[in-house]
Amino acid sequence: MHKDKLSQIANKLVRPKRGIFAADWSMGSTEKHFTKNKIEHTEENRRKYRQLLLSTPELENYISGVILYDETFWQKTDDGDTFPKYLEKRDIIPGVKVDKGTKDMENFPGEKITDGLDGLRERLEAYAKSGAMFTKWRAAIKIGKDIPTEACIESNTESMARFAALSQEAGLVPIVEPEDLMEGDHSLLRSAEVTKRVLAAVFSALEKHKVYLEGVVLKTSSVHPGTESKERVNYQKVAEETFKALERTVPPAVAGVVFLSGGDLPVESTRHLNEIIKISKKKSDVAWELSFSYARALQYPAISIWAGKDDNIKKAQKEFIKRVKLTSLARQGKYRVEMEKQ
Repeated sequence: MHKDKLSQIANKLVRPKRGIFAADWSMGSTEKHFTKNKIEHTEENRRKYRQLLLSTPELENYISGVILYDETFWQKTDDGDTFPKYLEKRDIIPGVKVDKGTKDMENFPGEKITDGLDGLRERLEAYAKSGAMFTKWRAAIKIGKDIPTEACIESNTESMARFAALSQEAGLVPIVEPEDLMEGDHSLLRSAEVTKRVLAAVFSALEKHKVYLEGVVLKTSSVHPGTESKERVNYQKVAEETFKALERTVPPAVAGVVFLSGGDLPVESTRHLNEIIKISKKKSDVAWELSFSYARALQYPAISIWAGKDDNIKKAQKEFIKRVKLTSLARQGKYRVEMEKQ
């Protein structure tokens, strides 16, 4: 295992003022967003859209790494560079999503297991040889009556730990992403309870598989009432419960924690992050860096502006970098909602 290399990459991913752009929408997600914006869902349009985002001026000032989808990883820019090579030229670390999505768990209605371990060692070797420096694996945990079950949590965290160990074997930093889904009518405290259970299980599994924690980044949800819940809580309360869950479960050796946006709108994601960072700044003993790894919350306005038309590329990039800059300010605890109108 290349421990020095792994910790260097992990620390660079969570370096100050920057975050990770999750440009890894699956084929299905991309089709959904393209259809909504009346964009033809072709391989070339997907390539052009990724290029639009990744070639945005100043991106390297706010983004430390980009998670690519497999298709994008092998595609090239107009100038002939693969996207990993192009990103590296801009001092942005290239990474790739390596799980193959979720499938139903047998005998456990409503629960999912992440697929993708078969042939993973060979795929990781190919990614590493072609410029990847980190990887990502997501587990989707649904909160509901009597779920998540221990079987669901154990199955997903075991797979996640095996992914992480294989990634480090290949010299790649694993981002482990146990996402507690926002869908449902659960309360804030129920979300907190599940988050702590899941995170504790994640790190127990990582320890069992001898994963080097200094070379790991955790990607996690914020503690949040379900989208169908009638409970209303402010941004500060969400941040407090989220930070509390991390304090009680995440080992100090972990290089960093990055937050996903989940079902939050861009402004909501930015405000939640800002409040979490403000809480962390009041603490003197926070061992890990806190940052973001957003997908929709960064690119959502840009795709509707682009709408598949070359004439709109610069306008879309302008909106994209504005969102990235605001999120970078939140990552420093310096965001104010009035900035949205500037």
